[in-house]
Parts: sequence; C-alpha cells; structure tokens
Amino acid sequence: MREVRVAVDQRYDLPYVEFVTAERGYAQFSGCGPPVDRSCPALLYSTTDGGRTWRRLRHPYPLSVNPQLYAVPGVLAIFADPHGWYTSTDGGVTFAHTGGDRAPVVWQAAQGRFQLDEATGRAVRWQGRRMTPLPAQPPVPGLHGLVETRGLLVAAGVDGGRPYAAVSPDGGRSWQRTAVPAPDGEVGMLRPVAGPDGEARLIGWPPDRTGFPTFWRYLGRWLPVPAEGHPARALSVVPLTTGRFAVSGPDGVGVVADGRYDRLDWPVGPEHHLTLLDDGTVLGRAPDEVLLASGPVGSRHWVRVVLEPA
Repeated sequence: MREVRVAVDQRYDLPYVEFVTAERGYAQFSGCGPPVDRSCPALLYSTTDGGRTWRRLRHPYPLSVNPQLYAVPGVLAIFADPHGWYTSTDGGVTFAHTGGDRAPVVWQAAQGRFQLDEATGRAVRWQGRRMTPLPAQPPVPGLHGLVETRGLLVAAGVDGGRPYAAVSPDGGRSWQRTAVPAPDGEVGMLRPVAGPDGEARLIGWPPDRTGFPTFWRYLGRWLPVPAEGHPARALSVVPLTTGRFAVSGPDGVGVVADGRYDRLDWPVGPEHHLTLLDDGTVLGRAPDEVLLASGPVGSRHWVRVVLEPA
C-alpha cells in the first residue's frame, strides 16, 4: 500500500492518475468546478518511484473546465478544452501548446510506429514527426488496428461479424492474408495485441462489448485459445506470457490458460479496468486507486497506489 497525501485543498476531488511504467506516473487534480473556480486551479504531480513520492509540476493551463491528462512513454499531454493541447517531452518540465481539438503531431507519433489514420482509416507509418501511408494497405475488411511485434506487422478487422487478419514481414510493403478460425458467435471488434513475450494475439469482442471475448495466438497461423468454464461477461483483457490472458469482469478476475478459465487471487474487482504498460506491468485503474503488478503470473507483486488531498 502506497498511500500518499499531498498539500491540496480538501475541496478537490480525487485525482486522475496515469502510469506509463511501474515507476513513472502522473496525477492531475482537475479543480473544484464546473464552473471554473480560480481559487482551486488544476494541479499536476509526477512520480518516478512508483507512487512512493509525488512532485508538484507547473500546470500548463490550470483554469479550464475538466482538463484531460494523457501519458505514454516519452510524452505527457493535457487537453484543456477549448484552449487546445499542451504536450511535454521532458516529464512535465516544459510544455508546448497546440490549438484546436486534433491531437498534436508529437502525441500522435508517440502512439507507435504503425497506426491507423483516424481521418482516412488508412494504415500509416510514423517516422519522427512525419506520417506516410504504408506502401501497401492491409487486405483486411473493416480494419480495426495494427500492431508490430517480433518484426511482424499484424492488421486485423471485422466484416459481417467475422474476423479477418493479415501479416506483413517487411513493414507494410507486402501482406499475406491469414485465416482466422471462426468463433462460435459474432465478432464486433477485433483488436491485435502483442503479449509481453512479443507473441502476436487477437482479441475478439462480441458486438455488445460486454460478453466474454474470443482469443487467438499467432504461431505461424492463427490458433484459437479455448476458455472452458469462462463467465458470461467480461470488462477488460490484458495479454500475459505464454499465450495467456487475464480477464476482469463483474465476478472478479481470472486467467485463460491451457484451454481453461480459472479465477485468480488478485486484488482486482469489477471497478478496476486492466491495461498492460509498455514495460509489462499490469495496471488496474479504479476511481479511487491504481493497482500495479509486475512479474510472472504466479508471483506478481501487487502495489496499491492512492493519492489524496492533505
């Protein structure tokens, strides 16, 4: 348990906390509004030791309604509607301002080398701060996403409730269609992901986005990952090593492994949304706390991080 109180007025709500690794994170107390109250502007903090200590940063635009904080490795961003974006590449020491609603180039480029262009739906590559379409577009209908892992670029999408995927070994210059075994029901969204071991996976959510998802592993071809005994509903999924998946839902959290779903003794409830950080840390976010866990499935070290006004 890492419970830290900072010198913040009690009128503030609990902060929004975002970690980018197990050690580095940011927190924003958004203020006392709406409307904007000049006596309690937005406050910004950072940690580099996993939430043990927090350091106050200068907020780039503290007097806006509900400023939004985002962070990925290398870039911290705050969207202060309607004043635009403020981005930092030095851990919040300095910020650059970009007007308008569209995310600035530095933030878009930090999302990964290969992405889908929201404006056109085309697969693109970022080189520095320049975006260019891939030499060949993935032969995938209803393209949903791209992921790069182990030198392989994977594209996935859905058409008519069926999953489709393709792989490129040369950065999008050529593509090979890869058959995805059909699941029992319809797929509404198909997300390609990379496991912490670099293995390419697919996560297929049903159209209502609340039923239990379907999983595949890529081992030269797509192989279904059975989950016998799984619950009816799920809320979030993260890939683990050796083809496993952690799944949270209304009934708690479990692991899909060896063809079965088994409950996990993790401190994760239905209020926690699971994500996987770039360093392999599993993060569970709830309105009043953040859970961080690293290590193998059987011996993860869990830390609860709580930041509160003093």
